[in-house]
Amino acid sequence: MNLVSKLALTGALIMTANSTTSLANDGIPGPDEDPHIWLEEAYDEAALTWVENENERTLAHFTTDARFEKLKNDALAILDSEDRIPYVSIRPDGLYNFWQDKENPRGLVRRTTLESYRTDNPEWELVLDVDALAKSEGREWVYKGSTCLPPDLRHCMIALSDGGKDATVLREFDMETLSFVEGGFELKESQGSIQWIDKDTLLVSRNFSEELRTESEYPFTTRVWKRGQSIDEAQEIFRGERTDVWSGASLLRDNEGVIHARTAFRAVSFHETEYYVEKDSEWLRLDIPLKASPYGIVDRHLLYSTDVDWVADGQTFPADSLIAVDLEEWKSDPNGAKKVLVWAPGNRQTKRGGAITGNSLFVSMLDNVVGRIVRFDFEDGDWVQTKVDLPDNATLSVQTASNETDQIMFTSTDFLNPTTLFYSDGGKPEVLKQSPSRFDKMGMEVEQHEATSADGTKIPYFIVKPAGMELNGSTATLLTGYGGFQVPRLPGYLSTTGKLWLENGGAYVLANLRGGGEFGPGWHQTAIRENKQRTWDDFIAVAEDLVARGFTSPDHLGITGGSQGGLLVGTAFTQRPELFDAAVVWIPLFDMLRYHEIGRGASWVGEYGDPRIPEQRAWIEPYTPYQKLDEDKDFPNPLFITSTADDRTHPSHGRKAAAKLKAKGDNYWYFEDMQGGHSGGVDNEQRAKLQALQYTYLMQRLMDDNSSE
Repeated sequence: MNLVSKLALTGALIMTANSTTSLANDGIPGPDEDPHIWLEEAYDEAALTWVENENERTLAHFTTDARFEKLKNDALAILDSEDRIPYVSIRPDGLYNFWQDKENPRGLVRRTTLESYRTDNPEWELVLDVDALAKSEGREWVYKGSTCLPPDLRHCMIALSDGGKDATVLREFDMETLSFVEGGFELKESQGSIQWIDKDTLLVSRNFSEELRTESEYPFTTRVWKRGQSIDEAQEIFRGERTDVWSGASLLRDNEGVIHARTAFRAVSFHETEYYVEKDSEWLRLDIPLKASPYGIVDRHLLYSTDVDWVADGQTFPADSLIAVDLEEWKSDPNGAKKVLVWAPGNRQTKRGGAITGNSLFVSMLDNVVGRIVRFDFEDGDWVQTKVDLPDNATLSVQTASNETDQIMFTSTDFLNPTTLFYSDGGKPEVLKQSPSRFDKMGMEVEQHEATSADGTKIPYFIVKPAGMELNGSTATLLTGYGGFQVPRLPGYLSTTGKLWLENGGAYVLANLRGGGEFGPGWHQTAIRENKQRTWDDFIAVAEDLVARGFTSPDHLGITGGSQGGLLVGTAFTQRPELFDAAVVWIPLFDMLRYHEIGRGASWVGEYGDPRIPEQRAWIEPYTPYQKLDEDKDFPNPLFITSTADDRTHPSHGRKAAAKLKAKGDNYWYFEDMQGGHSGGVDNEQRAKLQALQYTYLMQRLMDDNSSE
């Protein structure tokens, strides 16, 4: 990719006339073309003053609605409930859980035994109190997980984010003494990752300096860091290119913690990666497609996954397949080891996540958007697959698994039935825990329909609605989707949506759009780059179908989505504003002519295209929502919700959209949380407030007789 470095506000303000002209000539709006560019600096004093004024106006309006406080309290009761399932990870020294509630808003890392976890009230041992740590250090710490040394997982690096950003500080922590290691490994705030080589050595891929990060602001070098060294003294072992999205070295480990090879990768685009293996002290590129990758070691075999058809060894492995090579053959000749098909998808099937246990591979799959989980074992020279005995017609996932034993947990869920957690230690899964109901599902039903998109493709969607609902177009209906990055949107228990929206008479619709991963890599790849408009067409087609069937009408139809989903909502209401009366735009991409300059946007050129290249800009210009706000149309008074700490999509997309509507004299609402990052609120109080804000807005727009402005 031909990427450029991010443009800071201060740089934009002092830019020379010549460079401004250059930006305009490149087709990228500069300060002369976009008077709101100053809002791209997240923590600029003037920008934050603008945010405070917008927040004050929005909260003053919605918090005075009598429904707001009840909606917030209902959401908070669910989020803080003590009887929710405490999901765990399985480790040699116990089951670990991260828990947030009213008394512990930033959360506790804690552990228990399997025997205790089976009870209704497990006894937990405290590992780390994030609230106490944040208070003692005067920081807004958000826990982002840990990376530990296999197989005993005693030595760990804890990831802490200041305010919820993707960038983290890493600190060494001892799971036996339950304390940070004095004088131990510590890495300053950065993107990137680490792996343990041994208890005194780390493999570090981080943003070591401005010069050693890609133009997408990710690391592209890796060092071996030994205890007692400064990070500057650590030996560099791999270097990609600044034009990569990200790059780095890694370790190929089996489930017993044994390192079989050093590998490396160069993400030459978001969806295309070159892989390497260290052979005779040199980096040998693996002869695999750019859209294929190593999957893991199972039964002394290295598995690959491919998102494209792969011709090798005289046969064609279909896209989405799992392919195996003998591990020892591969170590001897990485590009010459014989490849064998483990699994290939059938019609409308695709694999999702998976887990490798001590003896097997478990893969969760979708069969026409219905879940199943399959176990794979290498027996008597063949790969044998067995369907795991779990409920039908549900969304099934691997929740956690042990690397060393056969212990594994699964979840089963759907829109109306609470999540059930299953446990297995090699036998038939047994019910371990079940979440309580959070809303009254009586009188509600789920239907699946198809809409016809602009090019004739059938687009499935689910609607959750009151049983026997009159098809007169009067039902307030909330439509959502995603349609990007091969991410599937699947049925799952609606919890807060059920309590705050369905119980109050609304209907909920989930669309399975092209660009997502509901039907495998082909479903994604047919709606990226020059074909991205297909995603927007699919969403609009579902909205039109809802109206045509009488489920709702434009006066009662709202849309919501976040990140790529925020872009989806933006394209929908700017292309067809008459079709919707409400639009909630969460942490969005919006200015698609400058998205590569903002946050981590340059990394997504593989999904959308590069607006600096005229041919590719021609794909983007017809739909970029920010520029479409200039049109003289009656937009549906959107609500933008962003986060100052979002260092991924960046709050300026929503800021600039709101500022443009304000300059035009159009109606809109804008709220920006000062913390929370790309994933939303950092604690339950914050999350409940955001949910109440969304649903109060939707009720005013879609349920009230006279929409409030």
